[in-house]
Amino acid sequence: MPRPHGVHALVRRTHEGRILEALRERGPLSRGQIARKVGLSRTTLSEITSSLLARGAIVVVDTDAAERRGSGRPAERLALDPRSGQFLGIDFGHRRVHISVADAAHEIVASGAHRYGDADWTERLKGAFGLLDRLGRETGVHFAALQGVGIGIPFSTPYGASPGEDPASDLRATFEDHFGTPVVIDNNTRLAALAEAIEMPGGAARDLVYVRLSDGVGGGLVVGGRLVSGANGVAGELGHVRAVPDGRRCRCGRRGCLETVASVPAIVAECRARGVAVTSLADLESATWLWHPVVDDVLRDAAGALGRVLAAVTLALNPARIVVGGELVRVAPVFLRHVVATLRRELFTTHDATSLVRGPSLGDDDGSLGAIAALYHQSLLIVGYQEPSTTAAVSRTRSFARMRPT
Repeated sequence: MPRPHGVHALVRRTHEGRILEALRERGPLSRGQIARKVGLSRTTLSEITSSLLARGAIVVVDTDAAERRGSGRPAERLALDPRSGQFLGIDFGHRRVHISVADAAHEIVASGAHRYGDADWTERLKGAFGLLDRLGRETGVHFAALQGVGIGIPFSTPYGASPGEDPASDLRATFEDHFGTPVVIDNNTRLAALAEAIEMPGGAARDLVYVRLSDGVGGGLVVGGRLVSGANGVAGELGHVRAVPDGRRCRCGRRGCLETVASVPAIVAECRARGVAVTSLADLESATWLWHPVVDDVLRDAAGALGRVLAAVTLALNPARIVVGGELVRVAPVFLRHVVATLRRELFTTHDATSLVRGPSLGDDDGSLGAIAALYHQSLLIVGYQEPSTTAAVSRTRSFARMRPT
């Protein structure tokens, strides 16, 4: 049977979503019960459930023989297949890919990472599909019935970009062709900001600045209860704010960007330049916990540069919270204290830097979880945000707390 396209594909996916939602909420149901619940004709329902069964999204668990009164053939009862991955979130970092898989009940059923070093996009894709194969083998999850794929990439959001400026078009085509499902692509740090904002204690944040310190430096902004991308998709691109006049050359071609000072590779390189044998994240963690004085000076300088940038952002936006996340904060918690100390010096006395800044609630899976959240469009944070029409069928309104890995 040819794969439906355009409006037909959207309508079909909407019907599939309603059926899956009914099974998620009610548990096993007969086709008749599903038809009454979602308001579909028997013909349409039969066609769609047959497709879902063939793809492994749902399974036959039993019949309604025990409940049936009178004569007649017992009806099969259908339920969600717990081994079926429904939503796929992929975070392509500069040197690693992280993947999270959610089922139809929006629970994370598989999660993992693969490091590929400073590789081109061919190798990054190879690593991602290899990781998917490994997660399938290790967890038993399959991807034959995916409802959507969310992808984060370490560049500005690609909407409106010209061909060749970023890999978004090729990535979208690759994953759409492979899985036959809608694909949403955005900046990976912005997606991590979405995940952190939803995860905030007491409910989603209305005004938040998020910065991620890893192989690069990126940021995301929530303003007035909305995740924002800006006119050209570069809102929150803190890594390329100039922090050091005439500093080191950045991968963007300019000099002195915050990324050349506060990213993990920049800090490791500066430690080596000052005579400390630090060559990896693990070495940096060990030196930090041993309170190596030179390493602490390097971290203090990097935190000072970040603190000055965040002070300017704070005075412009007046956020309720600043979240500093990424691998650097995980291996060097003292970095946060240095950032707070800089903000105390830079901000008005009306700002309480100690309560303003906090570490992340999530781990390195924040970008992939944010990609799944973008697929759900389940938060007011992304009402009115860039939403390809084909993702409407997977729209949800659910708590993000259930998405966290166990």
